[in-house]
Amino acid sequence: MSNDLEHRFDAAMMSIYHRAWEEAKYKANRFHQMLCDHGGLETAQILLHSNNVSEGYTALWERKRLDLTVEALVLQSQWNEFFTEADRDIARKRLSQYGYQI
Repeated sequence: MSNDLEHRFDAAMMSIYHRAWEEAKYKANRFHQMLCDHGGLETAQILLHSNNVSEGYTALWERKRLDLTVEALVLQSQWNEFFTEADRDIARKRLSQYGYQI
């Protein structure tokens, strides 16, 4: 796995945290703490494999900003190296269940 690519993924994860605050007025404190504690990849795996959507996911859905979710980020092809097809299926299914057009 490319260290540079992993750093870019971490930055992309931090970017969705900042964008959620700036664009959707949602301050995702728990998400930020997870990023600081676990890094972007582990945080994405934790959230993807949770049985339920996170509080942040619900908050972004309420604001019609599912584009700022980890699930939407995971589906971007530049990160395919980090996620299995099963991971991407989880993300697609979750987004489609909440009415997000992929």
